[in-house]
Amino acid sequence: MTASSAPTRIALDVRHHLIHLLRTALASVAPAQGLAEIILERPKQASHGDFASNLALQLARELKANPRQIAERLVRELPPSPHVAKAEIAGAGFINFTLTPAARTAVVAAVLAAGHGFGRGPAKNGRAVRRLQVEFVSANPTGPLHVGHGRGAAFGASLASLLAFAGFEVTREYYVNDAGRQMDILAVSAWLRYLELFDEPVPFPSNAYQGGYVREMAEQIRQAHGDRYVHPAEAVLACLPDTDDDEARLDGLILAGKDLLGEDWAYIHSHVLSEQLADCRADLEEFGVHFDVWFSERSLYDTGMVARAVAALEKSGHIYTQDGAKWFQSTAFGDEKDRVVQRDNGFYTYFASDIAYHLNKFERGFDKVVDVWGADHHGYIPRVKGALKASGADAGKLDVPLVQFVSLFRDGQKVSMSTRSGDYVTLRQLRAEVGNDACRFFYMLRKCDQALDFDLDLAKSQSNDNPVYYVQYAHARICSVLAQWDGDEAALAAADLTPLQHEREFALCARLAEFPELIQQAARDYAPHALAFYLKDLAGDFHGWYNAERVLVDDPATRAARLALALATRQVLQNGRSLLGVSQPVSL
Repeated sequence: MTASSAPTRIALDVRHHLIHLLRTALASVAPAQGLAEIILERPKQASHGDFASNLALQLARELKANPRQIAERLVRELPPSPHVAKAEIAGAGFINFTLTPAARTAVVAAVLAAGHGFGRGPAKNGRAVRRLQVEFVSANPTGPLHVGHGRGAAFGASLASLLAFAGFEVTREYYVNDAGRQMDILAVSAWLRYLELFDEPVPFPSNAYQGGYVREMAEQIRQAHGDRYVHPAEAVLACLPDTDDDEARLDGLILAGKDLLGEDWAYIHSHVLSEQLADCRADLEEFGVHFDVWFSERSLYDTGMVARAVAALEKSGHIYTQDGAKWFQSTAFGDEKDRVVQRDNGFYTYFASDIAYHLNKFERGFDKVVDVWGADHHGYIPRVKGALKASGADAGKLDVPLVQFVSLFRDGQKVSMSTRSGDYVTLRQLRAEVGNDACRFFYMLRKCDQALDFDLDLAKSQSNDNPVYYVQYAHARICSVLAQWDGDEAALAAADLTPLQHEREFALCARLAEFPELIQQAARDYAPHALAFYLKDLAGDFHGWYNAERVLVDDPATRAARLALALATRQVLQNGRSLLGVSQPVSL
């Protein structure tokens, strides 16, 4: 091992080194106790050392001895280590390790050597999974994406990036709901607005799509094809059922459009689909959210996959017929009631296509499938997993993180939102108001299964209370210092780190060393929010050190060591923020 590679190894293997020391001591104190896992944690208080182990407490019951006495025996049997300054017993029997200054600061060289790869690693921690699919957003292309979709997009994109950085092979997928009733509702909404342009108004249903984008599509159709799709309002109204049920009347309007337009209905349907899907793609791309696959629901019907999936369930005895409809026995798999997969009119339900879609995912060879769904889909999980089990698939390979709702607040007041009425805040509007960075970061400030209150005023403020500004300010400060120094940044990788002796410097180094651990833990837990919290803490540690210590001091050795620490901090900030899709300005 060369001298230049030694610091990297120390920084990345110190946890394993300490575990090795404890296992050696354990073999001497209690040879028969082969613990599967020795736990090391980072104490919350710096005075408690760099790492702590509860090994003595784990052994107390089996050895029938006082934990502190066991801890004393373990400490006596620890092999000497050049990286451990001291091992002390605390509390009920914890063993606290304090590293040597060289071991504590070695992470700086490790970061600078690895660069953008610091923290990247293969999937470990017992996971055999390698190929993952993350499906997220998958909003019906029936209108602009709203702020709720934005949270799903930010979470899904950050999760996919985190998993890829942790070592998994990740495919990002969007499931396009281009078949079914919702698209028919959008098509008939645009057609009715189109008829209005030719003074053939039909009373517009309150449960149709109301937004201004529907009128825009109607105008596009008029400009492209003139009056080709005009039919008298009386002819449309004559097709409607005699009922006061809003949904039945809406279905009647859809049938009227299909009957009166004939083959031209396909154009209306195709136009609104392509317009809204293109808008969705552009919105997401501008938001920094990219997909590898856009999977068409219609393709499941065109290839016969839906029919085959239902037929297979029927053959295996999990389907029964009642009132002319086919039902899946989902109650046998923990669902609250059985579900229709094929209606009495022969049309398959959305659930039927979802079964086929998930079977298709596993047929494509993914070791794990992660569906990011809205919290309102919670009840959908047992029926999908039940269908997978009934189909012979491993339902344990499907994980479903749920994303809770978003509430916007402006001037302390909640902003009201609805969907079909068109009275809602779009993702594009939110991005225009607060910027992509604030959107991406603020969406990560809560666990995905917790409701999020999005403070618009805070997101736009340039203050330390704004977490995205606080983190970006740390990066900008480092850039400013390095610009003032105007030296060779590459040379800092070989800097002597011995002058780093202050507790704030050790604390900042310890925070840097946590990054690889954080990546693996957050990937295991599907928790990109933990990365946002980490970046806030890292920025806080940097600001505290920067305000307490000068970086550009006169002493060359001290200056180089502190510049190296600042540069390493900037690198980890960049690595973390890139996973969250947040930019890295050099000045603010």
